[in-house]
Order: sequence, then C-alpha cells, then structure tokens
Amino acid sequence: MTKPRASCLVPRASLAGFAMLAILPMLGGAQQPTPLQRRYQPTVDRIIALALSDSSAYQRLGELVDKFGPRLSGSESLERAITWVHDRMLEDKLDNVRIEPVMVPHWVRGKESAALVEPRAAPLAMLGLGGSVGTPAGGITAEVLVVNSFDELHMAGERAKGKIVLYDYPFPTNIPPFQGYGRAVQYRVRGAIEASKAGAVASLIRSVATNSIRSPHTGVMYYDTLYTPVPAAALSVEDAMMLHRMQDRGEKIVVHLEMEAQTLPDAKSGNVMGEIKGWQQPKQVIVLGGHIDSWDVGQGAMDDGGGLVVAWEAVKLLKRLGLQPRRTVRVVGWTNEENGLRGGRGYRDAHQNEDHVLAMESDAGAFSPLGVGFEGTPQGLATITEIGAMLKAIGSDRVTPIAGEADISPLKEIGVPTIGLDTDDRRYFWYHHSEGDMLDKLDPAEMARCAATLAVMAYVVADMETRLPRVGVSK
Repeated sequence: MTKPRASCLVPRASLAGFAMLAILPMLGGAQQPTPLQRRYQPTVDRIIALALSDSSAYQRLGELVDKFGPRLSGSESLERAITWVHDRMLEDKLDNVRIEPVMVPHWVRGKESAALVEPRAAPLAMLGLGGSVGTPAGGITAEVLVVNSFDELHMAGERAKGKIVLYDYPFPTNIPPFQGYGRAVQYRVRGAIEASKAGAVASLIRSVATNSIRSPHTGVMYYDTLYTPVPAAALSVEDAMMLHRMQDRGEKIVVHLEMEAQTLPDAKSGNVMGEIKGWQQPKQVIVLGGHIDSWDVGQGAMDDGGGLVVAWEAVKLLKRLGLQPRRTVRVVGWTNEENGLRGGRGYRDAHQNEDHVLAMESDAGAFSPLGVGFEGTPQGLATITEIGAMLKAIGSDRVTPIAGEADISPLKEIGVPTIGLDTDDRRYFWYHHSEGDMLDKLDPAEMARCAATLAVMAYVVADMETRLPRVGVSK
C-alpha cells in the first residue's frame, strides 16, 4: 500500500526534520567537525533549507510524465521529452545546454495477448519482454512446461521440445531487493536462449517483482545467434503461480500466445544536458543525472523520471542560491538506459578526454534517501563519508562502498569515481517496469531530500580545494 498524498506541499514533518540542523553538533557527541565540515556546513544548511522549502522537483516530474507518458527508445514521446527538458534547462539559465546525438535501438511492442486454453479458458496478464520477436501470424498454441530453474529445464530434456517453457522463479525476499533482483532477472534476460536451446517454441517468465496485483513487469531480454529466437513474455506473479499449481496437480496446460513485437532500424536520439560552469577549474567536471527513457508502460516516473529530475533539481538549487563552484557541475538526462545503454556509452565516448572528477546517478526510485554508495579510492571514500556526515539532519548520511548505477558505469571503466543515490528501495520492485510506475508512487518531501543530497555532494566535491583522486591514476 502506498502512502496517500493530499497535496504537493512539503509535509510538516519534513520541515521539522530540517530543524534538527540547529542541534547537529549535539548529535555528533564528542566528535568535532573536520575543517571541511566547518567550511561547508553553513552552505549545506542553505541547500537543504531551500530544497525542503517547496515541492518543485515533484511538480516538474509531474509535468514531464503527464505530458509525455512512457518514453521507450525510438519513440516520439522520448524525443519530445528530450526537447522539452532541453528547453526547460534553457529557461533555468544553465550553461552549455545541448542535446548530443546518440543512435538507439527501436523495439516496438505491437498488439499482444496470452490466454489459457486448457484446462479452462481464461485470459492471462502478460507483457512482452523488450527485444522479443513476435509470434507467427495467428500466434502459438502449445502445451506449457513449468520449471523452477535453468537446471530443471535442462533435466527435462526431450519433454521441453515443442512446449512453451514457463520459468516460475520467485523473487528472493530474504535478501536486499537489488540482490534479489540480480538472482531473479537472469530468467528474464537469458530465458529465451535456454528455452530455444531446449527446443521450446516460446519462453514465459514469472514477473520479476516483489509484490503484485496481477500486474506483469517487462524488461530487456537477449538472444544468442546460435539458437533460433523464440517469443518471450512475462506473466503476472499470480498467473505464473496458478499454472504451476495446475502442473503440480497433473493437469495438462495449454496456452495461446500472440505477439506483434518487432525490432526496427536504430533511431536518432540524444543525451540532454546543462551545466554550471566552474569559476576556477571549468575543465574539471562533476556529472550527475538519471536516464530520461523508460519502458513503454506506466509513466516511467520512478524509473527513472524521478532520478533525472532530482539530479536536475540539485543543479537548480545551486543556481537559485547563486553558488558557482570552482569546478563545472553538469546534469545529464541519459537516453536508452533500459534496452541498450547507448546513452551512457555515447556520453563516455564523446567526453572521454574530459577530466571527470566524479560521476553520480540516481536510478533507485527517488524514494527516501539514506545516503550514497561510492566507488573509488579509499581516500575518496573517506572524503565522501566526511561530506555525507553533513547530511545527518535529513537522514541521508550513510555512505557505502558500492555504486552500481548503469549510465555511469562506462565512466567507471575509465577510472572515474562514481556515486549512486542510496534510497529506501523496499517498494522499488513493486512497480518496476510495470503499468504501476506512475507519479503517485513518489513523495514530494522524499524527492526534495534526494535533490538536497545530490546537490550537497555535487557542490562540495566541485568546490573543495583538493579534487577526488581518479581510480588507478595519480593526480
């Protein structure tokens, strides 16, 4: 169940949380502020106060997702959204606002359906997986083989031939959500390959989700050129479990699957960006952002419109406060994270000769921020931990040694330290890649705190005298 939201105003409790800043020294016990903290804590307090004073991030996200809806790579809605962000960045008076071209995959879903034929007739809740081929005209009608794992499929041997394979692998809920996702998502990504290898005619998965109201979840999948591509789709958790129960009772299960999915030639797209130019070292860059594309269901509000907007809002906060750091701060809306990562790789290729000091991304839902994950040198981790402590009053002071965000991973490969916004992600896979990814799943006050966290990290790293060291590079 999601928390009801009566308005876009910041709740009174959030403003009360900011009042904790007044007693911050007492919360630290005997530990004395470091020189870095003494220098920047007053500015940090101003950033937080402005972030919590309104709900502009939530309002801007609402405008983005309501105007353009889902934004899959290759779609007109994505390109219109990119242009809109560009124009709004110009209105924000950011520096060097531009769209850098990137070619992206263009997969289209078309009409699709799945229906139970035996042991009774009933529609099934399904979504085709991104990148899947379609079925032949008229669809596929075949018996279903339900398996728990790839090992079970391999043991089935000849029994898989001519069948529709259904992987009923439950999302592990006894470990952190993203760890559970790492285990479950392999059936979405590789399921069609293994099904084709076994002689099956189609591949279905139990949706990769921690909660469900019969809501299927899509996502990217891949083929192997050694094997014939077979159609691939996700069923709702409930429907997958029902088919499994039928098989356990010894009932024959027959399903009819129709999909018009196809992959068209690559399409033109782009990464959209704007900056606050550094006053002393403008060629040293701190980049932060989120991806502007989404799947073609819901609104892409949580994944990742909210992530883009809180990073954008972070830069706007610095602009509104008249803060110009010594290094350049750049916000980017990366294209094509969901089904290709062309935006992240394109950004790296276009900017690999620039001196990136830090790359940050928000792609974990823009829920209540807990802090950040950091990957870099031990010295860099110590500095980020020191900065993070200044966010204690809004509960966003945790720093962990991992930052697994996708769009900035190509920069990490060339030695750039990275930060991922660390949020309370317990509800993330309730809505991930589903029709439920709508604006109401996010909270104005939580988004404001996300923006404050990113703004503080970006500003202090961009302004402090000593730069963060690159990984494997002595500078």
